[in-house]
Amino acid sequence: MTADFLIVGQGIAGSVLAWILDQRGCSVLLADDPGLPSASAVAAGIVNPLTGRKLVRTWKADELFPFLHQFYSQIEQELAVRFFHPKNIYRPFRSLAEQTDYLAIIAEPDIQSYVSKLVDNQSYSQYINNPFGGLEVTQSGWVDLTELTRIIKGYFIRKNQYYEGRVSSIDLIIKDESVDWKGVKINKVIFCDGVQARENLLFDWLPYNPVKGQILTAVVDNYPITSIVNQGVFILPIRSGLLRIGATYSWHDLDWQTTDDGRSFLESKVRAVLKVPYQVVAQQAGIRPSTKDRRPFVGIHPEYPAIGIFGGMGTKGVSLAPYLAEQFARHLLDGEELEPEANISRYVSLL
Repeated sequence: MTADFLIVGQGIAGSVLAWILDQRGCSVLLADDPGLPSASAVAAGIVNPLTGRKLVRTWKADELFPFLHQFYSQIEQELAVRFFHPKNIYRPFRSLAEQTDYLAIIAEPDIQSYVSKLVDNQSYSQYINNPFGGLEVTQSGWVDLTELTRIIKGYFIRKNQYYEGRVSSIDLIIKDESVDWKGVKINKVIFCDGVQARENLLFDWLPYNPVKGQILTAVVDNYPITSIVNQGVFILPIRSGLLRIGATYSWHDLDWQTTDDGRSFLESKVRAVLKVPYQVVAQQAGIRPSTKDRRPFVGIHPEYPAIGIFGGMGTKGVSLAPYLAEQFARHLLDGEELEPEANISRYVSLL
């Protein structure tokens, strides 16, 4: 038996890359170990072109955001499913000074296309603390990652191209132009194994800088707001009466355990924003596969041309994966150049 690609890991990165290669006519085996924790299983899946206190435009936003809207919508149409929810992000101003600063920032031409011209602050004021008004970020929204990964898994299971179990680099017999794995000859193995790549002997030289994050799930009565609200914490309405609240950022205690400190921090933040009572019903923790220079790891192993990696997406996997997976597919199949800032060749000296 032969296959063009073995994709190892089925979080957002592996799901998106496997889908794109499949749509290009490649034979793709998708493998995932349900025993390993996944950042995608915890992540809220928010896409946001303007981030941080200073409304910084996401890296390559002008390319990423039109592409991801088209990409996710296309899968939905093709498979008659729903997992992508375009929504504005409402950012209440914390003070008059912040209002002044933000109004100056959003007047800049490269920011204007990501901000609503008119904002109905009144519609939020009964539920959200917004005495100074706020702005709305456009081209944003959220991807239901649990649903997306379930759909992609089902798609490859129906094609008999899904393997449930661990694929370790030591299981691979690596040759010059191909890899043998469990009696299957594979042209290329691409690791999309998130933070687990740090333990992968083929890629443990890449400088990851993982970030632990925690989120809460809460029930709420009488909350008709459908936009995502963000002010030091995000409030994401998943469906009527159910919210996700997040997220924390921690570079230490890198485990998958929730903490009381994490919950207290998020609750103190949300109390300053949300006017209506809520009740926390769940708490989750995950480890984001962030990198030292905050750019993804995409490319082919410098010594083994049949081995590649597609990861290091950090906190923005849902935004980055579609565009970069399309570019990686063109590199693999058509010989096109990779984005230099994402190409792992920038770190070959560390090998």
